[in-house]
Amino acid sequence: MTELLTLDRISVDIPLDGGFLKPKTILQAVNDVSLTVSKGETLALVGESGSGKTTLGYVVAGLRKQTAGTVTFGSSQRNADGSPPVQVIFQDPFSALDPRMIVGEIVAEPLRLKGVSAKERLARAAEVLGQVGLPPEAAGRYPHQFSGGQRQRIAIARALIAEPEMIVAGEPLSALDVSIQSQVLNLLDDIKQQHGISYLFISHDLGVVRHLADRVAVLYLGRLMEVASRDDLFATPSHPYTQALLAAVPRIGKGRRKKEQILRGEMPSPLAPPSGCVFHTRCPRAQAICRETRPQLLPAPGRPTQLSACHFKD
Repeated sequence: MTELLTLDRISVDIPLDGGFLKPKTILQAVNDVSLTVSKGETLALVGESGSGKTTLGYVVAGLRKQTAGTVTFGSSQRNADGSPPVQVIFQDPFSALDPRMIVGEIVAEPLRLKGVSAKERLARAAEVLGQVGLPPEAAGRYPHQFSGGQRQRIAIARALIAEPEMIVAGEPLSALDVSIQSQVLNLLDDIKQQHGISYLFISHDLGVVRHLADRVAVLYLGRLMEVASRDDLFATPSHPYTQALLAAVPRIGKGRRKKEQILRGEMPSPLAPPSGCVFHTRCPRAQAICRETRPQLLPAPGRPTQLSACHFKD
């Protein structure tokens, strides 16, 4: 498959004001992350809150500048300002939509920035709203007149109208009722099949990830723990952190979880990450080498395409 996006050793340091008479401190949000996304592929970023998923997504979308590393798009298509063809779907559809604008104007906004005429913008907005399952009259109403699921469809339409090659979706289902989540999830899948769009899908819901993703990257404290195809990761997770995340997923009729797979304790502060393997303070397999030496992201035993950053990977 043709690579659309390449992240090469991305790091993001966020300086924080230490307060009165205190020095500034540095929060390491993302540390030395390298990933690729192919055309038409969905790569899911998973991990606990504070793992760096959203920050990395913002870097890809151009909403935050990395401290180190490079972001490369293998595409000749560019927006008018020279930026790559990337759009964003935010977590909360209500706060992401301007309440003073009618839906047709909101959806057509990317075309206005491209200099498209008003008549053509509104016609295209009505067409895209139809693609996401909303009636033509939706264009003349305001965001507060819609349900949460409908507002997320409006946000998807706004992303889709610019004809992007990639959409960064930041927890796009978490603000929705469970009954609506499946509808929006199926819509995202349909759009991918129809338009060949790539997704960088940020989520903590592994059930959703299992349905939508082609590959999965597991982040912990800003660092990659594991990268694998969806099937390999769910069938044979290699890293102890991945195993703990999967063990925490609610299940019925599977018996009791193994004690060593239960994730205990709190994630350390990114202001002072542990030495060696950042997961060693919570890992049941941790030994002296884990505290001293950072493990490299290397293939799991017998699985060359499944990468894991662990000295004792399965």
